[in-house]
Parts: sequence; structure tokens; C-alpha cells
Amino acid sequence: MNKVLAVGQYSDIDVAALTDEFGARPLDDLSQIADLSPALRAEVTAIAYKGHHPLNGAVMDLLPGLKLIANFGVGYDAINVTDASARGITVTNTPNVLNDDVADLAVAMLIMEARKLTASENWMRDGKWPAGGAYPLARKMSGRKVGVLGMGRIGREIADRLAAFKCEIHYQSRSRKDAPSGWTYHADPVELARAVDDLVIAVVGGPETEGFVSAAVIDALGPDGIIVNIARGSVVDEAAMLDALEQGRLRGAALDVFRAEPNVDPRFLTLPNATILPHVGSATVETRAAMGDLQRQNVRAHLAGQALVTPVN
Repeated sequence: MNKVLAVGQYSDIDVAALTDEFGARPLDDLSQIADLSPALRAEVTAIAYKGHHPLNGAVMDLLPGLKLIANFGVGYDAINVTDASARGITVTNTPNVLNDDVADLAVAMLIMEARKLTASENWMRDGKWPAGGAYPLARKMSGRKVGVLGMGRIGREIADRLAAFKCEIHYQSRSRKDAPSGWTYHADPVELARAVDDLVIAVVGGPETEGFVSAAVIDALGPDGIIVNIARGSVVDEAAMLDALEQGRLRGAALDVFRAEPNVDPRFLTLPNATILPHVGSATVETRAAMGDLQRQNVRAHLAGQALVTPVN
């Protein structure tokens, strides 16, 4: 009996762990569920999911006994939680274990773009130092006013790190947080952008935050600002950001996520004022192992009839 499907592009280690412990049936993507026989689909009570393709009610209805969708990752915007709740299906995610890696990367990307580290390294690798002299001056990152958009677990880790860089911390969230003295709360993202030098995006993805960083937010940040996005590409009005970068209305952007990833808008590839990475926020051996372990803890609890570790609905 195959009670568990392992859907997505898992590492060999994760596939082995899921199949050895749960007898999970590996599938590369959600479309393959329809190819299973009705008898096999009726046995499934849990999906261990790793992916960004929409997992909605139509997919869930193919599995009449489904009770758990255990997501690999803290962001679960690909899963229609409303559809799941309506069918008595619980969704879990893997929070906290990736906070440090994502926060580290956010600060690293802000430094990379401000100090032009990629461009200056390429200057050296291309042999321009002996012939062209010193690389042009970059800009200082420490001590700037930085806004954190979304003061959840990851946002707080980012803010704590930036405070150590002597930055003045401003933030926007759905409600005021228990933050250190001197951190400034803003109720509106435009107001936040207008008050700071640089903006780091750490809000959750999904319909509620679609285009949250609008053209108005980008204009409010202004021509000396840098946008850092380690959240979801959907949060930003990407066309407006590209226009601002190309026209000099925004000094720079440091991005780990994109709207149509992995098919990134080609305009990004030629921008001298953009640091772009292929969604590597949690991509360390240690954190991916911890994410897989937490996902399996939820599957294990489900199969044992115990309380789930990290339910989201």
C-alpha cells in the first residue's frame, strides 16, 4: 500500500529517506498523479510536496483519501490552503530551520550590490586591474536606513543582522511588533519606502501580497535606493522595477526570486545595477537536510495519528 506520494525534484537522499521510511511513491511532478490508477490514488493519504506548481482542489480531488500535504519549504503559496481546508486536508511547512540561511543571504546580497562585489571581481578576473587600474568606487552599506518589509521570523533575523551593521531599522508588518527601542514601525509600504534608504522584502507570497511592492513603493524609495528580495517574485511589480533600474530611478536591486523563475526576464541579465541569484536562499547542505527532516516528521506524525508538528491550517 502506498499511502504517501513524494512529489517534486527531491535529492537522492530525500527520496531514499521518504521511500525507506514510508514506502513513498516518487513522482517528478503533480501531473503524474492523474496517471496513477484509481485504486492507487484511493490509497494515498499524504503528499510530501516540493515544488512551485499550483497544488489546488482539482489535484486534491484526484486523491479522495488525502489528509496531509507536507510542504518542503516555509513558503506554501503554491498550495491552495483554502481548497485543502474545505476538503479536510491539513497543510504543513518547514519554518524556522531556514531562517539563518535566508537572513544571511539577504544581508550578503545588500552588501554585494552596494559594494559591487560581483562587478569588481569580474574586473579582476578579466585582467582589467593591471591595465585599467583600481575598480571605481562603490557605496557604503553600514549605517544606512534600511526598511524590512515583513517582520516575521525571517524578517526579524534580517533586521537583527542589519542592526549589527549599525543600520537604522524601519519595518512594515500587519501589526506592530515587540521590537527593540529605536526600530520604527510603518503601517504602509509606501510610507516605509519613503522613510528609508534601502528596502529588504521578507513578506510571505500568495494572492494577498501580489504586487505589494508596487510602482508607488519603488518611486518612494527613490534613485539612491536598493531593493533586496528574498521572499517571492510575485511580491514585486517586476516590470516597474526593471523600468526604474534601467532609467536610473532606482540605484540597484539584489534578487534571489523572480516572477517566472526559472525563466527570468532577460532584461535582468544585462543590468549592471542588479545582483541576481537563482533562488538559493535556503540552499545549504545543512538547511536542506533540516527541511527534509521536518517534512518527514509531519508525515510520520500523520501516519501515527499524532499531532502534526508545523500545521498551517
